[in-house]
Amino acid sequence: MTRDEKETTVGRGTRLVHGARPPYVDGRRPVNPPVVRAATVDFASMADMAAAQQPGSAGAQSFTYGVRGTPTGFALEDLITDLENGHGTKLYSSGLEAIAAVLLGFLHPGDHLLVVDTVYAPVRQLLDRFLHERGIRYDFYSPRETDLARLLQPTTRMIYTETPGSVTMELQDIAGIAAIAHAHGDVLVVCDNTWASGYCYRPLEHGADLSIVAGTKYLGGHSDVLMGSVTATAATFEALHEASVLLGLAVSADDCALVLRGARTLHIRYPAHAERALRLADWLNACDQVAAVHYPPLPDSPDHARWRAEFDGAAGLFSIELAPGVAHRAAAFVDQLELFGRGASWGGFESLALPCSLQDTRSLETGADRGPLVRLSVGLEDPDDLIDDLSRALDATRAVTPPAPGS
Repeated sequence: MTRDEKETTVGRGTRLVHGARPPYVDGRRPVNPPVVRAATVDFASMADMAAAQQPGSAGAQSFTYGVRGTPTGFALEDLITDLENGHGTKLYSSGLEAIAAVLLGFLHPGDHLLVVDTVYAPVRQLLDRFLHERGIRYDFYSPRETDLARLLQPTTRMIYTETPGSVTMELQDIAGIAAIAHAHGDVLVVCDNTWASGYCYRPLEHGADLSIVAGTKYLGGHSDVLMGSVTATAATFEALHEASVLLGLAVSADDCALVLRGARTLHIRYPAHAERALRLADWLNACDQVAAVHYPPLPDSPDHARWRAEFDGAAGLFSIELAPGVAHRAAAFVDQLELFGRGASWGGFESLALPCSLQDTRSLETGADRGPLVRLSVGLEDPDDLIDDLSRALDATRAVTPPAPGS
């Protein structure tokens, strides 16, 4: 059965449960792929080794040496490829490593890169440290840019975007961006798809060339493993594979097994996160201490129409903007929370809260016209308990006085 046939005959949940399963041997099989830990692969003969190293395609999966992957990793790659509706997937030890593999693997000295201003903040450090010194130029564009074509240069080779954008959650018109990029020539469109994780949005279906997901988040789902993936089209996969092999980027079979185990229940967990997040977002939208809730599923979101048209669901991640003029309140509010932990990641079973500043993470927007921002990752706790936690913390924060000048 082809991927297109599966798309029309069985649902995503069925594909997540039954995909990438090992074959029957002697009439039986484990329900999960075995964990194959291997650096060295021993061949019965030199002829067998030579045959394995000539798979017919430079980007094909080949169990010849640990850095090229193991059967456990290949199973996870297949599952993600099916989820993202791509041609092939490569795995990385973190989401940021996946991003680095794309930027370093596809851009060359003299190239120009366009990056959405709402990009995941560590990408900026990666650009400044490793691309700038290699003679790769880059500019940031607003997520609300209405004429992206005017920003393209003769040397532009990539548009790097993220939808929704970090913290402020703006959605991007990936199909429109791809149309502009591909009309301009050999310009790749790369999309960080971690929020949707391939479950409710698939950038390659909208014209993107590469889709990046931090499997650390929803694919793993249990806050105990780091993983990144890049899913590519047929036109870009071999170059992605070559860059990954040459850079020596490899993942642990044990980590792959953990992400595979988490991905089996993605279709149960992901909507549960969204259901709880929407309840909390609706409640926060009515609070007088909250100036705005940034979450595309809300009807009053400026991106709600695009979300309804292009997404099949929503993540449990959004941000709130506290009433302006009280910058001290963000940290004070988060410190008052009891069920929400304080941590830098998201997408796990537990709820997390984190104050966010745009001042050091944006080039085109400083956040000066916004109130303090707090990012909320809604976990799988009972939503009434989470609302009670938020309500109590907001009430307690009212009494918090600002720090004395100079303290």
